[in-house]
Amino acid sequence: MVEQGGRIHTLPDDAAATSASLFIDLSASILGPFNGGSNEEGLLGLCFDPNYATNGYFYVNYTASSPRRTVIARYTATFVQGQPPTANTNTQLIILEVTQPYSNHNAGMIEFGPDGYLYIALGDGGLGNDPDANGQDRATLLSSMLRIDVAGATQAVPYTVPADNPYVGHPTYRPEAWAYGLRNPWRFSFDRNNGELWLGDVGQGAREELSTVERGDNLGWPIYEGHRSNLNPDNLPASMFKAPVYDYGRTLGQVAVGGYVYRGQAVPTLAGAYVFGDYGSGRIFALVRDQAGSVATTEIAFLSQLTSFGEDADGELLAVSRNGTVHRFQEPAGTPPPAFPGTLTETGLFQEVATLTPAPGVIEYDLNAPLWSDDAIKRRWIALPGISTIGFSELGSWSFPVGTVLVKHFELPLGPGQGIRRLETRVLIHGRTGWSGYTYRWRDDQSEADLLPGGTTDTFTIQDPDAPGGTREQTWTYPSRTDCLQCHTQAAGFVLGVHTRQLQRAFAYPTFVDQQLRAWNHIGLFGQDLGDTNRFPAFADPAAPTAPLDDRARAYLDSNCSNCHRPGGPAPGNLDLRAEVAPSAMGILDVIPQHGDLGVSGSRLVDPGDAANSTLWLRMGTLDSSRRMPRLGSSERDSLGIALLEQWINALR
Repeated sequence: MVEQGGRIHTLPDDAAATSASLFIDLSASILGPFNGGSNEEGLLGLCFDPNYATNGYFYVNYTASSPRRTVIARYTATFVQGQPPTANTNTQLIILEVTQPYSNHNAGMIEFGPDGYLYIALGDGGLGNDPDANGQDRATLLSSMLRIDVAGATQAVPYTVPADNPYVGHPTYRPEAWAYGLRNPWRFSFDRNNGELWLGDVGQGAREELSTVERGDNLGWPIYEGHRSNLNPDNLPASMFKAPVYDYGRTLGQVAVGGYVYRGQAVPTLAGAYVFGDYGSGRIFALVRDQAGSVATTEIAFLSQLTSFGEDADGELLAVSRNGTVHRFQEPAGTPPPAFPGTLTETGLFQEVATLTPAPGVIEYDLNAPLWSDDAIKRRWIALPGISTIGFSELGSWSFPVGTVLVKHFELPLGPGQGIRRLETRVLIHGRTGWSGYTYRWRDDQSEADLLPGGTTDTFTIQDPDAPGGTREQTWTYPSRTDCLQCHTQAAGFVLGVHTRQLQRAFAYPTFVDQQLRAWNHIGLFGQDLGDTNRFPAFADPAAPTAPLDDRARAYLDSNCSNCHRPGGPAPGNLDLRAEVAPSAMGILDVIPQHGDLGVSGSRLVDPGDAANSTLWLRMGTLDSSRRMPRLGSSERDSLGIALLEQWINALR
């Protein structure tokens, strides 16, 4: 079992196993999300030599720094009778190093094929739309599936190139390449029955793709993204490229995780199906392809933060979650679980939906520094199962028991004299396999809210005296299950608003006003007695002009940005916008932007004393979806937040 930070553990192949043993610790060599790297860097791949049982060789794929590069290395394990195997870092033999121009699209999978050669998947080098044009450049190792021979590897000759690789002998092409035109081929596998290579390639903004890969294939990136024409100024036909077996859009997910063709015995209903999943949505699918090439997919499971699949020695399938859990697949037994409630009433969260009167045990709360949501008015509730409790932390994320439910309700003011429109009610549930989100969209007559199968949008007319003609159109985006987990990140603890500094405030309960932390402690919601809750810190209200400017700005950045921009978060770069971080450690002050200067020559992420030269501030003010922040869930400018951050940056002299 591989940890991104650099450790590898062994676990007995026994369902009753309760502990793992350290196999090797490579963390001193790793550039990853917790030591200055990005969320897509770290220890990314592991495979075992075909003769591992006798020679002890295993291979890893990791990111290293100075310069930033992918490293493929071999180590040697030691076997002692009756003990788990271990390995020493002193046994390292570097097989291959590939310079990485950016911090994302590292890919990471390595595996031996049935031909005995080592296959290595490399992404296009990073950023968006392949800015270095690696995708169609066969003179680089990037954006390629490599195939090399490591049998007999030495320090002087760490690998050789198989003679039947497609570009052997070409004067400018890299002979190590087996196929090319890949964006970020995170996971691939070989069908243990016929050796067919299946690969999941992570898409950019529209399509995720699952493909089979053969000798000399051009998978088309960046000209095509799945079946969609992408950067194609010459209108090259799709027939010039190897088409994916299956591609899908953002309603199903947004990070394809390639899996395996199931060849085990324990789940006969999956026999011969290609099982794959999606990190963004947690959905797991079985793909069946008939002899004519027709494809059908069925959603079979859900696993929050799904990162990889694996096979055991018998071909039984496992799935891995970034939550830190490993799962086996088994044949369904008994009565299938009921469908998720189709209406808000059917959830049982409210005694009366018309008045949003919560059911007993469902507790309403409010925040000091709420997330900007396009002028929407929001209400929030939480419910814990049974007598379970919350794990408290003064500054970090709280921990919540399985069965916890959080609810957030949105209403939009339509302008003077037009009233308020109920938009949606979101439900976030901590299930046995992780967190998942569901969106209920309110009907036009406002009598009930219905479960949405995927994301969608509505457009409303707002009476606005400052708009031309006195009205303006506002688009509201309802998130899909995939979208929910793009903001509710693992790095931020999944639950964004329910923590100490947000809840340290007064709240008007139905019959009295009390401090929320004191009230929650009083009724036993925490796993410990907090004592005097007045000692705990609180966020400043960003809209309160009497609060210190720095406190207001840091609270705003924390609640609006730090769920992604923090160590281990999904955003590229090394920004850390949590409120408790010292300004010098935020990674923004006088830092050259790595993802575009927005047309401002010499700009900085934050140029102290000059907001107009700061891309962090400039991104807040644009409505261009490819440039603005936040990129998801907002289509309107936050005038208060823009003014606050402008004042804060200009004061940083």
